[in-house]
Amino acid sequence: MPNIKSAIKRVSVSEKKAAANKSKKTAIRTTVKKAKANVAAGENVEATLKATQKAVDKAAAKGHMSKNAAARTKSRLAKAAKADK
Repeated sequence: MPNIKSAIKRVSVSEKKAAANKSKKTAIRTTVKKAKANVAAGENVEATLKATQKAVDKAAAKGHMSKNAAARTKSRLAKAAKADK
């Protein structure tokens, strides 16, 4: 445990940020899973796809996932949606 006041604050702040980032990454994964389930079931595909792509783009812009991972995720969802038509 650090003794210096600024180091104590750094530990606290980094723990809070790590928790927030973990929460956001989990939310993104959940959104993608729900989208995959909706595409597989064939319910509300267009709206789900649009909302998921928007969420993935925002996550990539804020650094919660890489731009290549975001593009890959969107591509796979679009491909699955097109195949189910």
